[in-house]
Amino acid sequence: MRISGDWLADAGIQAVLAMLAEGGHQALLVGGCVRNALLGLPVSDIDISTDARPERVMELATAAGVRPVPTGIEHGTVTVVVNHEPHEITTFRRDVETFGRHAIVAFADRIEDDAARRDFTVNALYADAWGRVIDPLGGGLSDLAARRIRFVGLPEDRIREDYLRILRFFRFTAHYADPTHGPDPEGLAACAMLAGGIATLSRERVGAEMRKLLAAVDPAPAVAAMQITGVLAHVLPGAEASALAPLIHLEAGRAPDALRRLAVLGGQDVAERLRLSRAEDRRLETLHDCARGGEGPGVLGYRIGAQAALDAGLIRAALIGTPMPEGWAEAALRGAAARFPVTARDLMPGLSGAELGARLKDLEARWIASDFALTRDDLLA
Repeated sequence: MRISGDWLADAGIQAVLAMLAEGGHQALLVGGCVRNALLGLPVSDIDISTDARPERVMELATAAGVRPVPTGIEHGTVTVVVNHEPHEITTFRRDVETFGRHAIVAFADRIEDDAARRDFTVNALYADAWGRVIDPLGGGLSDLAARRIRFVGLPEDRIREDYLRILRFFRFTAHYADPTHGPDPEGLAACAMLAGGIATLSRERVGAEMRKLLAAVDPAPAVAAMQITGVLAHVLPGAEASALAPLIHLEAGRAPDALRRLAVLGGQDVAERLRLSRAEDRRLETLHDCARGGEGPGVLGYRIGAQAALDAGLIRAALIGTPMPEGWAEAALRGAAARFPVTARDLMPGLSGAELGARLKDLEARWIASDFALTRDDLLA
């Protein structure tokens, strides 16, 4: 089996693979680039694996006239810059002892050892410079064909090496698995059993993983499985997954939006637990409050903009289990385009200070209640 694509023919990638091969070493593409190429999906992150030790990679790069950067040399990773493009090269590794993320690793010579320490079988696939695919452990290609996400070896062992793999299991299930089959039972049971380990993870890592999960085309089945197993409660206490599937249905034709989906889940201290940015926190709070409030689309469009009002309408409809109200989008657009016709200057010098502010607020409320129909003269009469 072979993979292909413009990315594989890239001169920089081929130069790095040739540099290693001509030095007498294995030079293999690994992980997500191979997986996505086999699935016909876009390829972005390109990782290169080799039996050459990091110092040897540095030596080969220097001899080839390209710049090596020891970005993670203690873990076996050297970044080689070719034509101003960085290429990460990592030496085959095997685990000696693991303490969550802080594993003691040793460099390895065999591709099988390197594959055995990866998380999922579909990520333990390799390819050479000609695109020929290698499945060192067996099972990776068949799992990919069946759209099945399985841990490499014993799920409990892989999870104890890094508890973030619990969230990665649900994220990969959402993005790549066949939803008609459901999550892998052994993996699901291990995630449920070890869910308490999520508390040991940094909130930045948890937040990044949840964003990726919720950006899947349809993460609802995976998030529902997270709730059933108790994983969701460890990530977002108080979150409720039942309205996510209706939201996905209502979103039809719209691009996935992780924050819109997060708003329908709810939960306690979401911004802090997922380390959201200030802008993300403000948007999430606005969506949460407006979706659960009673203001109509025109008012929401005027106050928070057409897109946010549309998002709030989708969330509200999902939460109460109804179709999107007819004309919501049009009303939100009309509200967003409306401009309050009275200014403070119109009420001066007769009014000032708090009295002026109160009068403006009262007039604006009357104008909104008229569905933005009252004119400046109407309001000032």
